[in-house]
Amino acid sequence: MNATREAYDVVILGGGLAGLSLAIQLKQERPQTSVLVIEKKAHPLREAAHKVGESSVEIGAHYFTHVLGLEPHFIKDQLPKLGLRYFFADGDKRNLATRTEMGGNVFLPSRSWQIDRGRFENHLGVRAVELGADFVHGASVGAIDLGVDEGRTKAEHTVAFTVGAEKRTAHARWVVDAAGRASILKRKLGLLESNGHDANAVWWRYDRHVKIDDWSTDAAWQAQCPSRQRWLSTVHFMGPGYWVWFIPLASGSHSVGIVADAKMHPFSEYSSYAKSLDWLRRHEPQCAAMCERRDDQLQDFLGLKGFSHSAKQVYSDQRWACVGEAGAFLDPFYSPGSDYIGMGNTFVVDLVKRSLANEPIAARSQFYDQIYFTFFR
Repeated sequence: MNATREAYDVVILGGGLAGLSLAIQLKQERPQTSVLVIEKKAHPLREAAHKVGESSVEIGAHYFTHVLGLEPHFIKDQLPKLGLRYFFADGDKRNLATRTEMGGNVFLPSRSWQIDRGRFENHLGVRAVELGADFVHGASVGAIDLGVDEGRTKAEHTVAFTVGAEKRTAHARWVVDAAGRASILKRKLGLLESNGHDANAVWWRYDRHVKIDDWSTDAAWQAQCPSRQRWLSTVHFMGPGYWVWFIPLASGSHSVGIVADAKMHPFSEYSSYAKSLDWLRRHEPQCAAMCERRDDQLQDFLGLKGFSHSAKQVYSDQRWACVGEAGAFLDPFYSPGSDYIGMGNTFVVDLVKRSLANEPIAARSQFYDQIYFTFFR
């Protein structure tokens, strides 16, 4: 879809999970708000799109299903999540039934979900447009000029972008960076900041589900979860300086990943699929054995070196903000990414609504910054 106008209340850089969710929330809470979302990747995305954040916990799940009203999509098109499940490093790593396990055997009343990101973001894009947002995808963002307010004079922001061979410019009251690790505004404004957490991650997907319930025939272990639905959990295999995840997706794919301390487990030891299998043979031999037999099912592989990052500021009374991974990201442990999206987007929506109503937001934007960074510092 093309931009239908040149001036908007809000221009969102990035049409992934954070950006499209923000567009929906803005249009739901203030329908007259004009919103443009500019996304680099062309839509529709393929299912099981290779993106960080395939698992939700209860805060993020509540945001998507109840705040944004998307529960019918999750019930119909995503997998329910049987909570977080941990297998600790004691016992025999060739037999998970001998390891200390922590995890539930029934679904909790407060539901959470495993998210096929391609399927979900396609739905978000359609929903945002239905609500009246303009969504330009397959586009690249160019120069950004952030105006500076002087007294009661509200300066305009401008965003240059290109779609195919066409160069466009959008004018905006607000610019929100939701472009993920590209961190467009953080880099422009010199707001990048290290948080001291030196960790790396790799992950890949198989085109069929991996059911850990089949990994042991031990009767006592099977009796602990008679539904044989452990595989619907976000499964963590824990060890010194690392953890390994298994996450099922509704498209039929299964995500497997390694997250490790850079000092204890150098990235070079697992920076490719072949090296990751070698690493698993040393540290998680049962996981390695289950992966080896699925080599022909491999869909993709991706690594992130030094994935953890922070920022000096993410909300400004000068009418810009950063949400999702464009702001701060600590670690995927506990699957908190969607929680931060829900909280961050809600802060931004409140600031935008108040700003467009000509209310002062300086103190509130500073307060929201303080709240946000308590989760990361």
